[in-house]
Amino acid sequence: MDTMKILFSGVGGQGTLLASRLMGEAAMAAGMDVRVSEVHGMAQRGGVVESTVMLGGLKSPIISTGEADMLVSFEPLETIRALNRCSRNTSIVTNIRPITPITVKLGQAEYPDVDQWIAFIKSNYRRVCAVDADELARQAGTAKAVNVVLLGVLIGLGELPVTAQMMKETIRGKVKPKFVDANLNAFELGISSVSC
Repeated sequence: MDTMKILFSGVGGQGTLLASRLMGEAAMAAGMDVRVSEVHGMAQRGGVVESTVMLGGLKSPIISTGEADMLVSFEPLETIRALNRCSRNTSIVTNIRPITPITVKLGQAEYPDVDQWIAFIKSNYRRVCAVDADELARQAGTAKAVNVVLLGVLIGLGELPVTAQMMKETIRGKVKPKFVDANLNAFELGISSVSC
Protein backbone atom coordinates (compact mmCIF):
# COMPACT_ATOMS: atom_id res chain seq x y z
CA MET A 1 0.00 0.00 0.00
CA ASP A 2 1.50 3.32 -1.08
CA THR A 3 -1.51 5.52 -0.34
CA MET A 4 -5.02 5.00 0.94
CA LYS A 5 -8.10 7.22 1.04
CA ILE A 6 -10.61 6.39 3.77
CA LEU A 7 -14.00 8.12 3.89
CA PHE A 8 -15.98 8.16 7.15
CA SER A 9 -19.65 9.11 6.81
CA GLY A 10 -22.37 9.34 9.41
CA VAL A 11 -24.95 11.43 11.17
CA GLY A 12 -24.27 14.03 13.84
CA GLY A 13 -23.82 12.49 17.27
CA GLN A 14 -22.55 9.09 16.13
CA GLY A 15 -18.87 9.72 16.79
CA THR A 16 -17.78 9.88 13.17
CA LEU A 17 -15.15 12.53 13.84
CA LEU A 18 -13.73 10.70 16.84
CA ALA A 19 -13.43 7.52 14.77
CA SER A 20 -11.43 9.30 12.07
CA ARG A 21 -9.20 10.92 14.68
CA LEU A 22 -8.52 7.56 16.35
CA MET A 23 -7.73 6.04 12.94
CA GLY A 24 -5.36 8.91 12.17
CA GLU A 25 -3.61 8.64 15.55
CA ALA A 26 -3.17 4.87 15.19
CA ALA A 27 -1.80 5.29 11.65
CA MET A 28 0.70 7.89 12.89
CA ALA A 29 1.76 5.46 15.63
CA ALA A 30 2.38 2.97 12.80
CA GLY A 31 4.79 5.49 11.25
CA MET A 32 2.55 6.59 8.40
CA ASP A 33 2.20 10.05 6.91
CA VAL A 34 -1.41 10.95 7.78
CA ARG A 35 -3.83 13.74 6.96
CA VAL A 36 -7.24 13.89 8.70
CA SER A 37 -9.96 16.27 7.56
CA GLU A 38 -13.45 16.92 8.91
CA VAL A 39 -16.52 18.22 7.13
CA HIS A 40 -19.35 19.16 9.45
CA GLY A 41 -22.85 19.26 8.02
CA MET A 42 -25.78 20.09 10.25
CA ALA A 43 -24.23 17.83 12.86
CA GLN A 44 -26.13 19.20 15.84
CA ARG A 45 -29.43 18.57 14.07
CA GLY A 46 -28.66 15.01 13.01
CA GLY A 47 -27.24 16.05 9.66
CA VAL A 48 -24.47 14.47 7.63
CA VAL A 49 -20.94 14.43 9.06
CA GLU A 50 -18.00 13.34 6.92
CA SER A 51 -14.32 13.03 7.57
CA THR A 52 -11.40 11.67 5.61
CA VAL A 53 -8.21 9.93 6.60
CA MET A 54 -5.52 10.06 3.94
CA LEU A 55 -2.57 7.71 4.36
CA GLY A 56 0.79 7.69 2.63
CA GLY A 57 1.63 11.33 2.01
CA LEU A 58 -1.52 12.44 0.19
CA LYS A 59 -1.79 16.21 0.42
CA SER A 60 -5.41 16.89 -0.46
CA PRO A 61 -8.07 15.85 2.08
CA ILE A 62 -10.70 15.61 -0.65
CA ILE A 63 -12.05 12.30 -1.90
CA SER A 64 -13.69 12.87 -5.27
CA THR A 65 -15.98 10.64 -7.31
CA GLY A 66 -14.74 7.04 -7.38
CA GLU A 67 -11.61 7.74 -5.31
CA ALA A 68 -12.34 6.16 -1.90
CA ASP A 69 -10.29 3.05 -1.16
CA MET A 70 -12.40 2.40 1.93
CA LEU A 71 -15.77 3.68 3.15
CA VAL A 72 -16.77 3.46 6.80
CA SER A 73 -20.42 4.42 7.13
CA PHE A 74 -22.32 4.76 10.37
CA GLU A 75 -25.81 4.67 8.84
CA PRO A 76 -27.29 2.87 5.78
CA LEU A 77 -28.64 5.96 4.03
CA GLU A 78 -25.24 7.64 4.41
CA THR A 79 -23.69 4.55 2.81
CA ILE A 80 -25.98 4.98 -0.19
CA ARG A 81 -25.18 8.70 -0.41
CA ALA A 82 -21.43 8.02 -0.33
CA LEU A 83 -21.41 5.36 -3.07
CA ASN A 84 -20.55 7.91 -5.75
CA ARG A 85 -17.20 8.42 -4.01
CA CYS A 86 -16.51 4.66 -4.24
CA SER A 87 -15.34 2.45 -7.10
CA ARG A 88 -16.00 -1.26 -7.56
CA ASN A 89 -12.67 -1.85 -5.77
CA THR A 90 -13.67 0.05 -2.62
CA SER A 91 -13.96 -1.91 0.62
CA ILE A 92 -17.13 -0.85 2.45
CA VAL A 93 -17.87 -1.13 6.17
CA THR A 94 -21.44 -0.16 7.03
CA ASN A 95 -23.76 -0.13 9.97
CA ILE A 96 -27.16 -1.59 9.04
CA ARG A 97 -29.17 0.23 11.73
CA PRO A 98 -31.06 3.23 10.28
CA ILE A 99 -31.48 6.62 11.89
CA THR A 100 -34.80 7.90 10.60
CA PRO A 101 -34.47 11.35 8.99
CA ILE A 102 -36.99 14.02 9.91
CA THR A 103 -38.48 13.96 6.37
CA VAL A 104 -39.35 10.28 6.85
CA LYS A 105 -40.75 10.94 10.33
CA LEU A 106 -42.98 13.65 8.86
CA GLY A 107 -44.18 11.36 6.06
CA GLN A 108 -42.54 13.47 3.35
CA ALA A 109 -40.22 10.67 2.19
CA GLU A 110 -39.68 6.94 2.54
CA TYR A 111 -36.60 5.31 3.97
CA PRO A 112 -34.95 2.97 1.42
CA ASP A 113 -35.21 -0.79 1.96
CA VAL A 114 -31.96 -1.53 3.85
CA ASP A 115 -31.79 -5.24 2.97
CA GLN A 116 -32.31 -4.50 -0.72
CA TRP A 117 -29.58 -1.85 -0.75
CA ILE A 118 -27.11 -4.00 1.18
CA ALA A 119 -27.67 -6.80 -1.35
CA PHE A 120 -27.06 -4.32 -4.19
CA ILE A 121 -23.86 -3.01 -2.58
CA LYS A 122 -22.56 -6.52 -1.92
CA SER A 123 -23.09 -7.47 -5.54
CA ASN A 124 -21.39 -4.35 -6.92
CA TYR A 125 -18.41 -3.68 -4.66
CA ARG A 126 -15.29 -5.71 -3.94
CA ARG A 127 -15.74 -6.24 -0.23
CA VAL A 128 -18.67 -5.25 1.99
CA CYS A 129 -19.03 -5.81 5.73
CA ALA A 130 -22.52 -4.90 6.94
CA VAL A 131 -22.99 -5.20 10.70
CA ASP A 132 -25.48 -4.10 13.35
CA ALA A 133 -22.98 -1.85 15.09
CA ASP A 134 -25.64 -0.47 17.44
CA GLU A 135 -26.35 -3.94 18.84
CA LEU A 136 -22.64 -4.76 19.16
CA ALA A 137 -22.06 -1.46 20.99
CA ARG A 138 -24.85 -2.30 23.44
CA GLN A 139 -23.29 -5.73 24.00
CA ALA A 140 -19.99 -3.98 24.74
CA GLY A 141 -21.60 -1.91 27.47
CA THR A 142 -22.30 1.46 25.85
CA ALA A 143 -24.61 2.39 22.98
CA LYS A 144 -22.23 5.26 22.20
CA ALA A 145 -19.45 2.95 20.98
CA VAL A 146 -20.88 2.38 17.47
CA ASN A 147 -17.87 4.28 16.11
CA VAL A 148 -15.38 1.99 17.83
CA VAL A 149 -17.27 -1.13 16.72
CA LEU A 150 -16.90 0.08 13.12
CA LEU A 151 -13.19 0.77 13.69
CA GLY A 152 -12.90 -2.83 14.85
CA VAL A 153 -14.52 -4.03 11.64
CA LEU A 154 -12.22 -1.76 9.60
CA ILE A 155 -9.08 -3.08 11.29
CA GLY A 156 -10.46 -6.63 11.14
CA LEU A 157 -10.47 -6.46 7.34
CA GLY A 158 -6.68 -6.66 7.48
CA GLU A 159 -6.24 -4.15 4.65
CA LEU A 160 -4.52 -1.41 6.64
CA PRO A 161 -1.00 -1.20 8.06
CA VAL A 162 -2.54 -0.56 11.49
CA THR A 163 -2.72 -3.53 13.83
CA ALA A 164 -5.40 -4.24 16.39
CA GLN A 165 -2.81 -3.66 19.11
CA MET A 166 -1.94 -0.21 17.75
CA MET A 167 -5.61 0.75 17.71
CA LYS A 168 -6.12 -0.55 21.25
CA GLU A 169 -3.22 1.57 22.48
CA THR A 170 -4.71 4.59 20.71
CA ILE A 171 -8.10 3.95 22.34
CA ARG A 172 -6.45 3.65 25.75
CA GLY A 173 -4.62 6.94 25.22
CA LYS A 174 -7.39 9.01 23.64
CA VAL A 175 -10.67 7.84 25.21
CA LYS A 176 -11.73 9.06 28.67
CA PRO A 177 -10.60 6.47 31.27
CA LYS A 178 -14.10 5.58 32.44
CA PHE A 179 -15.07 4.61 28.87
CA VAL A 180 -11.91 2.71 27.91
CA ASP A 181 -13.04 -0.80 28.86
CA ALA A 182 -16.38 -0.53 27.05
CA ASN A 183 -14.65 0.88 23.97
CA LEU A 184 -12.06 -1.89 23.97
CA ASN A 185 -14.91 -4.42 24.22
CA ALA A 186 -16.67 -2.69 21.31
CA PHE A 187 -13.48 -2.78 19.25
CA GLU A 188 -13.03 -6.51 19.87
CA LEU A 189 -16.68 -7.21 18.98
CA GLY A 190 -16.17 -5.27 15.74
CA ILE A 191 -13.11 -7.35 14.85
CA SER A 192 -14.87 -10.62 15.64
CA SER A 193 -17.87 -9.67 13.49
CA VAL A 194 -15.80 -9.57 10.27
CA SER A 195 -17.04 -12.32 7.98
CA CYS A 196 -16.81 -10.64 4.61
